[in-house]
Amino acid sequence: MPKQFMISRRLTAVLVYTRPALAFGALICAIAVMWLRDPVIYTLGMVLLCISMVFDLVDGWFAARFPPHPTLAQLADRILDKVVYSIIFPLVAVGVTWRLTVISPTYTRTELLHAILVLILSVTVLIRDNFAHFMRGFAIRQGQEPESSELNRLRTMVAAPVGALLYAYAFYVPQGPPSPIYFWISWLGNIPQRGLFFIEIIFLIINLGSIAGYTRKYGTYCLDELCLGEERLRRQILTFFPNALTILNALMGLLAVFFAYQGRIREAYLILIGAALFDKLDGTLARRLGLTEPVDPRTSGSRVTLGGILDDVADGISFCIVPAWVFYLVARAAAPSATAGLPLGWAAIAYAAGGIARLVYFTLDKNPIPGFFKGLPSPAGALLVVAPLIMFQQAAAEGTPEEIRFWSLFCVGVMIFAAIWMNLYPLRYLHFGRLMNRRPLFVGFWLVLALLLLFTPYFGYFTLGCMIIYLVSPMWTWRISPEIAASEKRIKKNGLKQAKTRD
Repeated sequence: MPKQFMISRRLTAVLVYTRPALAFGALICAIAVMWLRDPVIYTLGMVLLCISMVFDLVDGWFAARFPPHPTLAQLADRILDKVVYSIIFPLVAVGVTWRLTVISPTYTRTELLHAILVLILSVTVLIRDNFAHFMRGFAIRQGQEPESSELNRLRTMVAAPVGALLYAYAFYVPQGPPSPIYFWISWLGNIPQRGLFFIEIIFLIINLGSIAGYTRKYGTYCLDELCLGEERLRRQILTFFPNALTILNALMGLLAVFFAYQGRIREAYLILIGAALFDKLDGTLARRLGLTEPVDPRTSGSRVTLGGILDDVADGISFCIVPAWVFYLVARAAAPSATAGLPLGWAAIAYAAGGIARLVYFTLDKNPIPGFFKGLPSPAGALLVVAPLIMFQQAAAEGTPEEIRFWSLFCVGVMIFAAIWMNLYPLRYLHFGRLMNRRPLFVGFWLVLALLLLFTPYFGYFTLGCMIIYLVSPMWTWRISPEIAASEKRIKKNGLKQAKTRD
């Protein structure tokens, strides 16, 4: 074996097998910090955990690109990930509680809610790891080779930095030594809780998405073993997963209200995008699991089902009530003098009523058009009415009185306009969720551009421009046939030719 390959193999083994020792060292330092409150020990624990994080990020890359591949190291990497995460995440859950009761005993409800969220996040991480291990092992017993997905790789890349960030926050000890290392670590320990909420919610979504991905990939083998050919039992079990995504849709809407209460309208808008994503995922998952078709193909079945009602309730919360609530909160709090005399309450009520009326029509419609919505869909309506609130808040903070008055009138007008436009049923809007499945490169480019503009003053203009483009899209999409619009696969050239023909 060449010498350079031996070096890479040994180095890979060091990167893989030393991480539990480093994590255990960070655990010992955390215990000492809780006992002694020594900032030097806190700094040492953060250094050990950061080294473990770096090893976790580079070991797989190193092993994959320098043959021969150490098989044992690759197998051990997943197990040691479980060991490290089993140490770190319960530790940070305890640490956040310790900081809450010892470092800042006069805590607020927001700090208590954050501690509860960290506990839920830690439990979710451990459940995800054990669930993934079980599903992979069961698939191997059935002769199926485990595969890695982009979402699972993303979760692995994000888990270690989030664990280190929570460790820095949970065990922060003020008034440490005047060193550059402590300066950077103390900055992490004092990160605003709004930023922590946002990071933890995104990480929680990634973990739940990873669980859903493993269920979709290997769940068939478990159901074949469990149901023994009983189709109704199989459908009852499968129904749980899209319904769980539907509930997450409603929870994301309520989280958007929470961020709006804190004055974080950008984060609230991103949370609403997450709610729309869950709304897309639950329908996609239900279709791919075959839950939209009746058990007996000889019967037509009813469109009014428990899952459909639950989906309508979640959409009513996230895309009808929540946007109206957020509008009322932001419009009243950002510039009370500019909005005096404007019918804020009536505009909010009109939008919520219009959205609910549109959902009722969608549920009872007996002649749906495949791949299209009749009228502006409620998720698009929600994103349309919340987008100008970002510019309104910016104008209230640093704009002129004329700008503030303009954006206040514009926001009220958009609310009333969306309430009416959602109920113009002759208009046909392309199902954007299915378009995302057919155009992943376009969606990826849009997400990258949105993230680049997120921390700039142009984010609100970008999102509003995107929604206006979708608002006028029936001028072009009416030519697309329902067969093409309803497809969730990539459109080939012959499909594009068919799309140009009028239905």
